[in-house]
Amino acid sequence: MHTGRLFEIVYLLQSRPRMTARELAKRFEVSVRTIYRDIDALSAAGVPVYAARGGGGGVGLLPGYVLDRSLLTDGEQDEILYALRAMAAAGMGGAALEKLAGLFQKSGDGWLEVDFSP
Repeated sequence: MHTGRLFEIVYLLQSRPRMTARELAKRFEVSVRTIYRDIDALSAAGVPVYAARGGGGGVGLLPGYVLDRSLLTDGEQDEILYALRAMAAAGMGGAALEKLAGLFQKSGDGWLEVDFSP
């Protein structure tokens, strides 16, 4: 669970500029202290993550950071996102769509829309 949570934190922070440790703790049902330990682990692994204190603070990634997406071509990334978009239209896969869209750095604009209504 720990490794999965670390990856999911990175995916979330790629799709949002900043989240508070409290928001992350609530989402993963862990303590704020655990989130800070996770942030330290990500930093030790070379992920450029930071935590800022005070109003407007939170946890974020340095601008421009992306995970290595070279495993898949742009076309393959689009195929995966199109399939997930279709699943989301049918009521499944919405969370995966959000995570992979953030990973691939693709917005929803101009995507194929699938309508399953009669």
